Amino acid sequence: MAIDTDVWRIAVFAAFEPAALQELMAGAVPRTLRAGDTLFRRGEEADCGFLLVEGAIMLVTPDAVKQEKILRPVTLLGEVAMIAPTTRPVTAIAREPSTVLAISRSLFCGTLEAHPVTAGRVRSLFKNRLAQFSAGLSFPAGSA
Repeated sequence: MAIDTDVWRIAVFAAFEPAALQELMAGAVPRTLRAGDTLFRRGEEADCGFLLVEGAIMLVTPDAVKQEKILRPVTLLGEVAMIAPTTRPVTAIAREPSTVLAISRSLFCGTLEAHPVTAGRVRSLFKNRLAQFSAGLSFPAGSA
């Protein structure tokens, strides 16, 4: 697959060297969905991320107060699943015929192992995100 310029707009992929991103995209598995097909369900174990390259995916939350969210290309779903075991927090359903690329944890980690510069950049990205998240937390007095 040729690297589309929109993929570089996704923060985790912007950290990739061109050869590393090319390798990752070449190993990603395409999956075609019909309108109404479920990509994944809330609570399922997640072992890959999905790059939406065509169509539209609706995210359905269990909270009735929140509105459903429609994603369009080029969007990454399940980024955390590419680096660590997790469960899906929402259900994802194709709103129209759609194509995603499944990026398994083993492919993602293998690509990082083969490209140490990219691995360092991705590590820094997640380290900074975690620091920002931690800085935004407030703890009650007396808690650790």
